[in-house]
Amino acid sequence: MKAYFTRAYTISASHRLHTDALSPEENRATFGKCNNPHGHGHNYRIEVTVGGPVDAATGMVINMATLDAVVGKNIVARFDHRNLNLDPIFSQRVSTTENLSIAIYDLLRTALEPAILEKVRIEETENNFFEYSGG
Repeated sequence: MKAYFTRAYTISASHRLHTDALSPEENRATFGKCNNPHGHGHNYRIEVTVGGPVDAATGMVINMATLDAVVGKNIVARFDHRNLNLDPIFSQRVSTTENLSIAIYDLLRTALEPAILEKVRIEETENNFFEYSGG
């Protein structure tokens, strides 16, 4: 039997959507106000969903304290109150929330084993949500 557990975390981070592959005019047209040279910030709500068999002894897919420790070390400590553009993960890709979802998934995928990371969902604003399930 497979069950799922989702836990939410919050980080505050800034970024600027910009790529050297586009001219300054194309960056402004593509990213609008998110291309502000001084950047802008979000209070990101990150949901991490893991799945797997329910352990017969504990009744859990993963221990919540274990999940908190892994996410705290690999995600919160790395990205909270930081400029995402300065992180090496974004040296060759735009710091969109789509790319942040992929980065977080990749950072957690093997760190949570034997539980299986099912997806990462990020709420950037009250209207914008992003999900990544691997692939």
